Amino acid sequence: MLTAIALVAVILALWLLAALYVILRLGIGLHQAMLYVPLKVLFRVKDRPMLVARAAQPPIIYAVWHQSRLEPALMLSLLPADTLHILDEDSARAWWLDPWRALARTIVFNARHVFVSRRLVRRLRGGGRLAVYLPDDEAPDPKAFRLFRAIARIAQNAEARIVPIHVDGAGRTFFSLAPEKEGRRLAPRLSILTLEPQTIAEMVASAEGEKPLGANAFFDRMIAVRRSVARKEDGDHEEGDSRIAA
Repeated sequence: MLTAIALVAVILALWLLAALYVILRLGIGLHQAMLYVPLKVLFRVKDRPMLVARAAQPPIIYAVWHQSRLEPALMLSLLPADTLHILDEDSARAWWLDPWRALARTIVFNARHVFVSRRLVRRLRGGGRLAVYLPDDEAPDPKAFRLFRAIARIAQNAEARIVPIHVDGAGRTFFSLAPEKEGRRLAPRLSILTLEPQTIAEMVASAEGEKPLGANAFFDRMIAVRRSVARKEDGDHEEGDSRIAA
């Protein structure tokens, strides 16, 4: 009995130490850190880019590619606690996400009403933060693309910047929303990727060639954060080759 108690005490102490380390690195709260540590350890999450996301000054919209049920748990753990998370119905009702949903305010996504609500614009204009989760589809049909238009319109009306976020590897976990795409592994390593925050106007201005509409520029920016995985891997290979050559 004493051995079991001692073992539990050691585990709790290590958990707390890991949480304090995460707090110092990322600046999140203790409650957030305690719930993030199990995910961090299990999936060996590379999370340094979240410093960019957390440092973005409001009004800000965090646009997250939604490949799995892990993204809401990760973002609730890592984004500022005053962020309003707009979740799909499954994420809003899943019992196992209850501890993470308690970390910040959440509302259920309503395709017909949420994104035409002026309350979101007013919240952003008042210095607010939103987290929206976009279906994992690089070629959305016109109906699905309406979500990009709605977010772009909200960002423009609120003069908010958008931070694209992609969790590479989430689609290969047992929490995947479409396991047939990449298959499933027990605990693949996850890498969180972000891009610098930009307004819709900045996205349009930075586009090459003919200037796209705001929603198209936003979609291209979201595609760019996904493709930054390949660019990062190429950079790592080049760095390794240069070391060998040296």
